[in-house]
Amino acid sequence: MKTCFITFLIILGISIQNSAKAQTQTEMNMKAYSDYQKVDKQLGVVYQKVIKEYASDNDFIEALRASERLWIQFRDAELKMKFPAKDTRYYGSMYPMCSSGYLEELTATRINELKKWLTGEPESGACPGSIKSKN
Repeated sequence: MKTCFITFLIILGISIQNSAKAQTQTEMNMKAYSDYQKVDKQLGVVYQKVIKEYASDNDFIEALRASERLWIQFRDAELKMKFPAKDTRYYGSMYPMCSSGYLEELTATRINELKKWLTGEPESGACPGSIKSKN
């Protein structure tokens, strides 16, 4: 009985401590959007570095710009596929947080893909394509 009471007090203490740290949904939505904006800004920085690194290769730059336009369409289509309801209220008050989190994830993946052109490390050494080797 005494052990149960002590366990109860520990759980109660943890619950009270966690509830003091709780955020409102609006705050969580805003934080998720801010996190996405940071990653999106980072994507712009990486994209501009790739353009600068390959500035003398007009064919590559044209292909990169076309790829980026299509990637934006892909990103938007992926978000629509994940949350297909026409009215986003269907997903509740967490939708802004969830959609921002998914956009952040997709954007981080794109950054990693573009970084290959800066590091000179393609996925396969036998098929580097336009990736300049840094070795």
